[in-house]
Amino acid sequence: MSSARGYDGPGGMARPTILVVEDEAPLLTLLRYNLEKQGFRVEEATDGQEALMKVAEARPDLVLLDWMLPSLSGIEVCRQIRRRPATRDLPIIMVTARTEDQDTVRALDMGADDYITKPFAVEALLARIRALLRRSGTVPSKGTLTFHDLVMDQDAHRVTRNGRTLHLGPTEYRLLEFFMTHPGRVFSREQLLDAVWGRDIHVEPRTVDVHIRRLRKAVNGEGEPDIIRTVRSAGYALDLEQG
Repeated sequence: MSSARGYDGPGGMARPTILVVEDEAPLLTLLRYNLEKQGFRVEEATDGQEALMKVAEARPDLVLLDWMLPSLSGIEVCRQIRRRPATRDLPIIMVTARTEDQDTVRALDMGADDYITKPFAVEALLARIRALLRRSGTVPSKGTLTFHDLVMDQDAHRVTRNGRTLHLGPTEYRLLEFFMTHPGRVFSREQLLDAVWGRDIHVEPRTVDVHIRRLRKAVNGEGEPDIIRTVRSAGYALDLEQG
């Protein structure tokens, strides 16, 4: 059986492949966009038979499997994947619009490793995917970033300052993560847009200012020094040296 794992070019770093099995085109497009944005390689299947064929052709690292599918239900797809020795331990997350407890139990009994109920927040789904891939050994642990009294647990997606939990939006989290991996360095708005939003996303440079204000409000408590430095005509830095 061949592998579906992709590679990131010259460095040879493997990108985990996720097979998304979903027959709703808008949701499939949304999932592909967000997964690729996070660095995953995405394969698609729109019905149960196609899903089984793709798994047999090139085993993915994880299957995101909708419950309600044409031709073959997600539950049956899950059961057949588990029956095959080559895919018995393949991580599976079941996506379902069904909320009854017995349906959840049935999905897990059939071999799903986890489940998420529609409608769901993309960030919640990504966290479950990362956790499951780490448990399967596909994605290494990211560890912890520290700056002064600020601590970011990248695996738990949790940030604290002086022991208190900070509540950050997705963009503010990515912005802070980028700053914490490059402490003290000054980045222009354009550099931050490329690093945090991506080169292919059109966002006005002034949008950075909005998210910097939100980040400042979230990380700087009463009596605490401002750790986001504004450098006139240059940009921003994670730095305690102001002015």
